Parts: sequence; C-alpha cells; structure tokens
Amino acid sequence: MPSAGIVPRRAVQLAALFAMMVAFTAQLVGALLPVIPLFIAASVVNLGLDLVLQHKQPGLLAVLGRIRFDVTVRQLLRDMLILVGLLHIDGINPLEEQAPLTITLLLFYGTHFVCQAVAVLVRRSRSLPFVTRNIDASALRLCDAPPRILSRQTGRRLLRFSVPTTAGMMLTSITTDAYWGGIGLAVSLALSAGGTLYLSTWLLPKKRVANEKQALEWLDNWLAEYQPTVGMYFSGGASSAYQANMWLSTLAALDGNPIIVLRERFMVQKIEATDVPIVCIPKVANLMRLEHSTLKVLLHPANSGKTSQILRIPSIKHAFTNHGESDKLSSCNPYAKAYDEVWVAGPAARDRYQLADIGVEDKDVIEVGRPQLVPIQPYAGAPVGRPATVLYAPTWEGWDGNPGNTSVILAGENIVRELLADENVRLLYKPHPMTGSVDPRAGAANSRIQAMIAEANAGRSGTRPGPEAAAELARRTEELDALTTSAFRKSADELERMRLQGTPQEGRAAAVDAAVTAWEAAYWNSFPRWEHRVITTARPGIFSCFNEADVLISDVSSVVSDYLTSEKPYAVANTSGMSEDDFRANFPTVRAATILTPDASGVAGLLDAVRNPEQDTLAAERAELKEHLLGPSDPPSSVRFNQAALALGTKADERRIRMESRLSGIPGQRSQDDVNDAGAAGHETSGASDTTAAV
Repeated sequence: MPSAGIVPRRAVQLAALFAMMVAFTAQLVGALLPVIPLFIAASVVNLGLDLVLQHKQPGLLAVLGRIRFDVTVRQLLRDMLILVGLLHIDGINPLEEQAPLTITLLLFYGTHFVCQAVAVLVRRSRSLPFVTRNIDASALRLCDAPPRILSRQTGRRLLRFSVPTTAGMMLTSITTDAYWGGIGLAVSLALSAGGTLYLSTWLLPKKRVANEKQALEWLDNWLAEYQPTVGMYFSGGASSAYQANMWLSTLAALDGNPIIVLRERFMVQKIEATDVPIVCIPKVANLMRLEHSTLKVLLHPANSGKTSQILRIPSIKHAFTNHGESDKLSSCNPYAKAYDEVWVAGPAARDRYQLADIGVEDKDVIEVGRPQLVPIQPYAGAPVGRPATVLYAPTWEGWDGNPGNTSVILAGENIVRELLADENVRLLYKPHPMTGSVDPRAGAANSRIQAMIAEANAGRSGTRPGPEAAAELARRTEELDALTTSAFRKSADELERMRLQGTPQEGRAAAVDAAVTAWEAAYWNSFPRWEHRVITTARPGIFSCFNEADVLISDVSSVVSDYLTSEKPYAVANTSGMSEDDFRANFPTVRAATILTPDASGVAGLLDAVRNPEQDTLAAERAELKEHLLGPSDPPSSVRFNQAALALGTKADERRIRMESRLSGIPGQRSQDDVNDAGAAGHETSGASDTTAAV
C-alpha cells in the first residue's frame, strides 16, 4: 500500500498536468473563437504554470519529455497558439503587422537553439577526466562556471526569456497594436542573443580550461610530485558515503602520503572534511595510470562492482578493511579472497572467516583492531541521580529478507513501549539511515516508533535548559559548518568547486576535531536529561551517542562490536526465530549481551542490571569478549593498523624489485645489497622516517 504522503503528492502532480492540458485547450478555444479574455488568461496561466513546475516539479516535466512533449515543444505550441489568436482578432493586419512578429519569433527560437549548442560545447570543455579536492589544481586554468540558466537550465532559460514575448503579445491582443508585441519579442530576442554571446566567452582561451590530454599530464605530474604511498579506494551510491567517512581519520594518521581514490563524481562532495587529497577517476583507462605512480597500498572499506577494476593493478597491494564487523554473513563475503589481505579487528573475525570457508586463507587475515574507536569513553558506573539513558540503535533490514537482520519490524515497537513506560528512562532512538529502503514494513514501523516517542515527550515535563544553551548550539553549529562545508554559488560546477576546494589550510583537521567535540557537548546540553531524542541526522554520530548512553539495545551488527569497547551493558534483540542458546552460539558478539525476545520481556531485567551493578552478571564476559572481538589494547589499534600498512607496503616494494629483476634479464633474485639499496631508495622517495619502512 502506498504511504499517506505519496497519495497527495501524486494527486497534486496529476492535478498540475490536468491544469496544463486545460490551459492549452482554453488557449486554443480562446484563439479560434476568438474570446480575448479567455485567450489572454489561458496564455498567461499556461506559461506561469510551466514556470512554476520547472522549479517545483522538474521530475514531472521530465515525464512529459519522455513522450516528446518537452519544454521546447510546449513553448513553441503556446507561441503558435498566440499567433493563431492574433490572426482572429479584428484590427490586426496579418501581412503588415503579424508577419514581422512571426519572423522575429523565429529569430528568437534560432538564437535559443544556438545558445543550446554553445551550452553543449561549454559543458564538454568544462568536463575533465577526473575531479580533485584538497589539491591545488590551478595549473588546469580553472575558472568560475557560467550561469546555470545559460549553460544547464534549457527549459528555464526558454520559459523566462519568453515572458517578455508573451507579455507583449497579450498587450497587442488587448490594444490591437502590434507595437507591444514587437517590443516584447525584441526584449526576448536581445536576452537570448546576449546570453548566447556571453556564454560563448567560456570557449575563448581566457576561460577555457585544460583539455583532456593536458589534464592527464597534469595528473601524472602531480602524482609524481606528491608521491602517494597509501590510499583508500571507494565506490558506491550516495547513501553509502558513511562507509568511507569512518576511515578518514585513520587514513590521515598513517605514515606516508595518503590519498583517497573515488570513482563517482558526486562522491567527491559526500566525503566529509579531511585534509587527505582526493582524486576521483571515473574511467577505467585513466584509473590504470595509478600503476605508474608510487602508490603501494589501497584500503577498501566496501566491495563494489568497480572494485575489480582497481584490483587489476598488480603493483598495488590491496587490503579489505570493511566498514564495520558483525556476525552477519555480509561480513564474510567471498569477494574478500580477491584482496591481498583481509584486515579484521580481532580473533573473532579471523575465526569467522575460517568457519565461513569462503576461500580466505588464514595467513592473509591480519588483526589490526578498530582505530576509529578511540573517541568511545569507557564505562563510568551506574547512573546516579538521573534517568538511565538507553540507546536503541537497530540496523536496517538488509537485502536477503532475513527477519533476524533488524528488530524494527518484529520487536522495535515492543522494545520502545517498554522503555517509555519507565519514568526513569531517557531513550535515544537512532535507526540505521537505510531503514525501510528495502522492506516497507521497516519504514512503517520506524515511523510508528518515532510517533510513540513524540507522544511520550508530550506527556513529560521538567526543567529545560535556558536560551543560552540553544544560542551556544547555534554558535557551535555555525563554527562547525564553516570548517566542514563549502559554500558554492548555485551556478558552481565541478571545476569551480575544484578551484575553491584546493589545498586545505594548515591545521584544519585538528580544528575540525575540536569543533566536532564542542558541537556534540553543546548539542547534548541543549536538551533536558529527561527528554527522549530521535536522532536521524548524521550529527551527533553514533560514537557520541555511545558516550551519552548507559546501555545499548541493538541487533547483530557492527554497532555492537564497536560499543563493546566501552564495556557498558548491552542487549541484542533476537528476531531470528532461533532459541537463545542457538542465537548465542551462532553470533559470538551477543555472548555477553542480554537477549531480548520479540515481546521485549527482558527489558525490565536489563534496566535493573544497569542501575544496580551488583546485578550485572555479564561484566567480566564483556571485558573478555571485547578483546576477542577487537583485539588487545596494547599495542594500541592505531599502532597495529599502521604497522600492517607498512608491512603490506614492504610486500609491494618486494614485488616491484622481483619484477625489475625479471625485466632486466637477470635470472633469479637480486643480491641482498641490491634489495637493501632499493629499499633505501623507497624510503627516500616516500618521505618515511629512516627507522620505518615506507608505505
């Protein structure tokens, strides 16, 4: 069944289409009879409706385009009906007055089509084979983009430039004086011709950017100068950017010169604030140029169809890091055996790969911990003098239809109902951003849960923070946005954004970290401790919610593994249909959890254990499970992750040396002295310290 919000929207769209058809019909009737008031009203309404729909419902007009009734056809039909109407109005001489109007109208359409051709040429000239961010690309002669209405908004340009024509023709209909129609047409023609000439200036050498050959040469030179050693490769849809963003700080902290390699142009703006250079290379042929760079290691937080393309470069070693670890089958995808190494947090994931028997050899599994978890604060004891804060963070329904993937459908409302019934509980509800994207039942349950929370808040009262708290949050939001977002003109295109997002200011990354910390503190301080919160925005992040919570309720997902670093109590909903014993046996991450059934009968006991630590019988198991899932605390995960990157970079160096030996015609391996010399040269070119291997 369609949701309640979709039906009215479709009704509005159908009504708009019907109104446009009525307007065309009325314009025709008014022109042929003629009925001048009807003719004028229909002409004005018809054009006005198209202008409004161009802004409000562009997708609806795109449907008309697919049936060959696009904006050009619609406007041409409107203008032809206006000319027909003028022919039927007494007092207007068709030969002496209407012929010049018709000729001028044809000239207007001629300049419109010329402008469209120039716009195509300009767009092609401003399309580079790659997109960059955090890189000084001024040598590519980047300049501001032309106005969108000239270069990209064909429909809006035609309709707006046609307004003077329609206005002038309507005055002619009223006065029977062709002078007004001529004035309107002259203005429209001047706008169209002038816009075409102005747009043409972007084809002149002064505004013309580098061509494809020059751009690729620049990219090669930049790679040779920057000498990247370790990078992150990512490809995916708009909603998957979080999978890459969680690794940004870890990548930036690695020894060597990091780089981010993307494949989709839109993804460049989806990557959060970072100082790491970003290069988006959509075409496979251009991507292969990385083979001749100094890049040795690429980290992969996700599998995608385009991943196989970068794996074809043998000079680069590839490590699969995933974007989180859980007991779900997706964490043991057979695709993982395509990588040189699979990096996991701790022994649990190593065991998981061997039990899955998908072809990943144990020697290729490297335990590196989870370096992103540093911001998560450790357990500080039971809540005293305040409500217990419960974070309910269910995952989404997944692609396979397994009822155990998410608790939202079968258990979510029961869990939330039990929590809201306890007056000494504050609930933080943070659903997965893809909830409901596959199964509409999950989306519907999610909406009902949010409505339940809103209703519960309406029945609560208490002291609220003063206006200074909201003012502080607004100030911190403005400060953070200034550091993490870029303000672009509406007309800005990729090249203009490349120019504006050049080399970042020194120290920006540290400033962003400080601003995020300050914003999160201001966010939580701006709400009363008794008020439930629904969090569906990117900020505050899940780690900030971890630190605010006393206990977590979730599903079998990476959220549980990450939360365990705090050693706080947690619960996992069992909606799989398994018995509790089988559930614990099949999913090691729930070994130290309170298991909740779909009816949420275990919530009361969970809250008792949170408020009374002496009743918490799982504390020791959480500490043990934490190390099993995430690895030891010493050495720190950041150190182990960096060591793994260095070691894999060394393997890339060794392979290059072997290949050089074979290509040089020398049988066997080089002498150890040659190998040492080559390794020393690698240290010099990568900028690594003398005591560590270059990445």
